[in-house]
Amino acid sequence: MAELLIRNAHTVLTMDDTRRELCGADILIKDGEIIDLGVGLTTRGKVIDASGCVVTPGLVNTHHHLYQTLTRAVPGGQDALLFGWLKTLYPIWSKFGPEEMFTSAQVGLAELALSGCTMTSDHLYLYPNGATLDDTIAAAGEVGLRFHPTRGAMSIGESDGGLPPDALVETEHAILEDCVRVIDRFHDPRPAAMVRVGIAPCSPFSVSRDLMRDAAVLARDKGVMLHTHLAENDEDIAYSLANFGCRPGEYAQDLGWVGDDVWHAHCVKLDGAEIDLFARTRTGVAHCPCSNCRLGSGIAPVRAMRDAGVNVGLGVDGSASNDVGNLIGEARQTMLLQRVAQGADAMSAREALEIATRGGAQVLGRGGECGQLRAGYRADVAIWDVTGVESAGSWDPAALLLAGPTRVRDLIVEGREVVRDGHFVKFDLAATVARQNTLAQRLSQRV
Repeated sequence: MAELLIRNAHTVLTMDDTRRELCGADILIKDGEIIDLGVGLTTRGKVIDASGCVVTPGLVNTHHHLYQTLTRAVPGGQDALLFGWLKTLYPIWSKFGPEEMFTSAQVGLAELALSGCTMTSDHLYLYPNGATLDDTIAAAGEVGLRFHPTRGAMSIGESDGGLPPDALVETEHAILEDCVRVIDRFHDPRPAAMVRVGIAPCSPFSVSRDLMRDAAVLARDKGVMLHTHLAENDEDIAYSLANFGCRPGEYAQDLGWVGDDVWHAHCVKLDGAEIDLFARTRTGVAHCPCSNCRLGSGIAPVRAMRDAGVNVGLGVDGSASNDVGNLIGEARQTMLLQRVAQGADAMSAREALEIATRGGAQVLGRGGECGQLRAGYRADVAIWDVTGVESAGSWDPAALLLAGPTRVRDLIVEGREVVRDGHFVKFDLAATVARQNTLAQRLSQRV
């Protein structure tokens, strides 16, 4: 791979261990790796002029349901709490197939890329009408992002006291069998991997205790990570107490769902003991502030988690509960909500950006190679033009979350240009959006 030089950036926010901020600096990239940072670097390869730009590590999204981009702003689910919202959407999702999964994933991934995201997880827990995890992995290959898909699952349907309709659940044997298949086919444990697969039963209220335990055993046998929803709102806590006789954190611990190979989505209602448990065990959290607001779930105790030493990353969550997939927007919302809850000095713009970059990489097990701009790390880079109207008059352009663009000028993943001057280099976004709208219209007519 040819060299690439990012030249003369206004500011480079490295997010390295000392949080260096470099002015008028260059970044030299070769073979997908950052070779050097400094002033006056040279290359015989391509040069990207970053004058008037702030350069950050690519943002990392730790929780998403990409398929939900096909069900934004659905009537009946716009003003419901979590369980009611799910009841509205399940019948629509049951009509998806491989084409809907593939196209919706493309749209969601493209939206993330334009918001500065270079690496994302995805939690796909339903597989109607022949859809498979393979559909979303193929979409990520076309868009060009580093991808951590998780093989989700639901096994307890309405007839057995669960929340999802019976048509959307699978047998637990089939779930575990397909987990083995997708891990063996797609998971890449090597450094610089573009695809890593995880195992992710949907939630404690949609799978059995046995499946949670068996999933943990399988994941550790295969050397992959574990993910699920946990302690999302008051309904979630009440369900856990009524059905398991304990809080969600204790339930997770009893089943082996803590450790540095586990991350839980939301965790809005964790109490002090659960936060301490996650800190001790290095269990990660995917904080999804906009979705939590949209569903009225509450404000997650991110300040307390961070202070205790919990690894926290950000997630946009699904576009049926967020409606947008803008990761830089999630970082700003994280900062604002902690200030609402704890005071104006509770979280700085730079700390929120740190959570969105190195924090997310740590949660996904990539903290030693992604999420920072430093020699030896992967060349996942976001370039933000701060010469526009959003930043006009800003005294501190590096405080992107206070006054700055919410869309990247350029995005580089593994040393390859994915977005250039605000447009995808290879991916045909317009055609994909048109296809998505056709599929959405067809779904609405069927429903």
